[in-house]
Amino acid sequence: MNQPLNSNDITIADAQQKVDTWIKTLGVRYFSELTNLAQLVEEVGEVARIMSRRFGEQSFKSGESDADLGDELADVMFVLICIANQTGVDLTAALEKNLQKKTQRDAKRHLENPKLTPKKDNNNGDN
Repeated sequence: MNQPLNSNDITIADAQQKVDTWIKTLGVRYFSELTNLAQLVEEVGEVARIMSRRFGEQSFKSGESDADLGDELADVMFVLICIANQTGVDLTAALEKNLQKKTQRDAKRHLENPKLTPKKDNNNGDN
């Protein structure tokens, strides 16, 4: 995760600026916050549809199997950035603050969670 940025990488701040420019030049204006919330829920639903079919028990309908998970995740990210932009949230600062909160709160929580530890092999021949 600590890989250096290459020329194709964009920061969260870059993404917020690019979305803002796109909205103001091609999108005319931002939708209302509530409309964007509804759009976000819709896009997350599209991600859920792919996930439930690709990794869950649901099956794709004919012609549906070529659904692009990356594109749908990018749609979620786009709308999320729109909401951040129009409500004045600096996503870089918010993510850094959130990760710090999680790190302090959960420093040992997951490490000590028996549900997350590897299961012991009871068939190891040491019986």
